[in-house]
Amino acid sequence: MDGLSRRSFIGAAVAVAVCGSAAAQTTPLAQRVALKGYDPISYFTDGKPEQGSKDFTFAYDDTIYWFKSAAHRDKFATDPEHYAPQFDGYCAVQLSHGLKVEADPEAWVITKGKLYVFAKKPAVQKFASESNAVIEQANQNWPQVRKH
Repeated sequence: MDGLSRRSFIGAAVAVAVCGSAAAQTTPLAQRVALKGYDPISYFTDGKPEQGSKDFTFAYDDTIYWFKSAAHRDKFATDPEHYAPQFDGYCAVQLSHGLKVEADPEAWVITKGKLYVFAKKPAVQKFASESNAVIEQANQNWPQVRKH
C-alpha cells in the first residue's frame, strides 16, 4: 500500500464499518475466515464462543471475522487489535513449535486481555502451565510461520 500505513488502513476500515457500508463486509485481500466463523467479541462479552454470521463480517490482517450482530462487528472494528485472537486465530501452542495449525474455536483462553485459541482442548491446560514460554516462542516464530 503505497503511502498508506497499517494504522491509516485500519482507521479507514473502521470508518467504513461503522458507517455500515457494504464495502466493509468483504475484501479481496482477506479470504480466510478466522475461528471457523465464531464471533471473537462473544469470548469477551458472553464468556463463551458463539457462531457468527456471514451477514456481519469485518476484514482485519488478511483475515475475515464473522459476528453474530452488527453491534459486535462495530465493537470489533473500533479496536481489532484488542479483540482479534492472537496469531490470526491459529493455535498458539502449535505455533510455539513452529507449526501453523487452525484452532478449534471451543479451545480458548483469555490471558492478560488477549484471546488465545488452540488446536485441541488439552492444549488449554498446557498453555495455562506454560503460558509465558508458549507466548514468547510463538511470538518469535510468528513472523516466519505467518508467511506460509
